Amino acid sequence: MKIVALAGGVGGAKLAHGLAQILPPEDLTIIVNTGDDFEHLGLYISPDLDTVCYTLAGLANPDTGWGRVNETWNAIANIEKLGGPNWFRLGDQDIATHIERTRRLKEGQSLSQITRDFCKAWGVRHTVLPMSDQPVRTIVETDEGDLPFQEYFVHRRCQPRVKGFRFDGVDSAEPTAGAREAIQSADAIIICPSNPWVSIDPILRVLFPNSYPLTPIIAISPIIGGQTVKGPAAKMFAELGINPSALAVAEHYENFLTGIVVDSVDSELAKQIRIPTLVTDTLMKSNADRARLAQETLHFIGNLP
Repeated sequence: MKIVALAGGVGGAKLAHGLAQILPPEDLTIIVNTGDDFEHLGLYISPDLDTVCYTLAGLANPDTGWGRVNETWNAIANIEKLGGPNWFRLGDQDIATHIERTRRLKEGQSLSQITRDFCKAWGVRHTVLPMSDQPVRTIVETDEGDLPFQEYFVHRRCQPRVKGFRFDGVDSAEPTAGAREAIQSADAIIICPSNPWVSIDPILRVLFPNSYPLTPIIAISPIIGGQTVKGPAAKMFAELGINPSALAVAEHYENFLTGIVVDSVDSELAKQIRIPTLVTDTLMKSNADRARLAQETLHFIGNLP
């Protein structure tokens, strides 16, 4: 079964890793959100791309889900000592990634080529694609003004009240080379348990600006019992006047979704969802959990009417 996975954030990276454990490289393409990319300390940083790649490579910090395992913090400590900004914590190994990415971008290489080379260096055999080589920037519209995503998410710690979102540059952004071909040959598209508003919507806007494919599209809800494991998705739903739930996630995607996977704690709520629904344990505490959820999702897809 050929799968395209759409991913962003820690939850998306975990399911992508689960799928990579059971699908051969030629059968899995992971398309990653780049709407939260930004420049900091003169470096081009791709947080979601790095989280997905580090996770697939076994290099991710197991405690945070982002950043590198066995990281050191000498550079950021000295930047802080010299009076520089320290609100976006960059470890020494992570900084090396950003320095090399920035160098290559300035030479004229594309983000997708750089990502491909990095994956090869890290031993990642499955295809990982940024959603676009053109910049798309997620702006969070809040009661304190419009904020670039990392300013809202990291610097302001998601405290401003959300009023909406926009994606600057999305109308001129083209899907990365290979993304359309992967979608055309896919048996299904899996939306990983990522934030619908800021991780998945930018990808959908780039990949499907006019219409959605006939390919089955399955989502895994990132909201369990009204809460998110990580990130501000539940807060965003609530501040936009939507009760945060697996049902809300299904309704967010309702125009094109074929089926949805929700957690067992939401089994009663699942009865209100109007599309095929798999109820199972979706919390991924271990690599085995990731592979199990991926396998159950593939089995669910195979049994869809």
